Amino acid sequence: MSLLEIDNVTLRFGGVVAVNQVSFSVEEGEVFAIVGPNGAGKSTLFNLVSRFYDPADGDIRFEGKSILSLQPHEIAKLGIARTFQNIELFEQATVLQNLLVGRHRHRSNNPLSQALFLPSVRREEHGHREAVERVIDFLDLQPYREKYIAGLPYGVRKVVEMGRALALEPKLLLLDEPASGLSVEETQDVAFWVEDIKNQMGITVLMVEHDMHLVASVSDRVLALADGKTLALGTPKEVQNHPAVVEAYIGTTEIDEKVPA
Repeated sequence: MSLLEIDNVTLRFGGVVAVNQVSFSVEEGEVFAIVGPNGAGKSTLFNLVSRFYDPADGDIRFEGKSILSLQPHEIAKLGIARTFQNIELFEQATVLQNLLVGRHRHRSNNPLSQALFLPSVRREEHGHREAVERVIDFLDLQPYREKYIAGLPYGVRKVVEMGRALALEPKLLLLDEPASGLSVEETQDVAFWVEDIKNQMGITVLMVEHDMHLVASVSDRVLALADGKTLALGTPKEVQNHPAVVEAYIGTTEIDEKVPA
């Protein structure tokens, strides 16, 4: 059984078909990347999995069960975490406080115990802090622990958002363009972290990314989209050399800069 299954999914916005009968599965323990030109439907698929959109047709299953009846806030409880293209952090809070937000699915739902701050709650809070400190160490965020998001460089903010998703301790991590806006050195760091997230943390990764160098270096399989349709599915090399994929990139600046020979 696959961890995530996208089964013949279609999504329309009025007369525009944003995702057109797309099917694929993500196996436990792999890094699966979705690539394609702008407007291909990549982030739309993420929003479908996150339950921000309802498909017109098809099904989405996680661990063998359909998630179409769930609301967006219920997705995290399943063990699915995500980042966003546009960084979504609390700017007037510290790095530590933002990462602690990622622990919400593990918190007690007993308001009385929380209000009285009983010993069980104190033990729980201690566990949350330990989990967050592990993420801080993993992502080398120690120098920024007590700094406010508003004063941090863009690249560090991107890392903090990844950290907040990891603090949830997900089974499936959705990374929406993790290298967008980053320098070459910062993108290399992302590659190392994605590999360690898979190999050391045992977390399955579904990634949308434009940078094909990053995709080729970390992905086990790649799905290429264009105009909401599947162009190719296979290893990075197979997809990169697929005639339909090459044709989809022709006429864009991405073909020379993003797709290695």
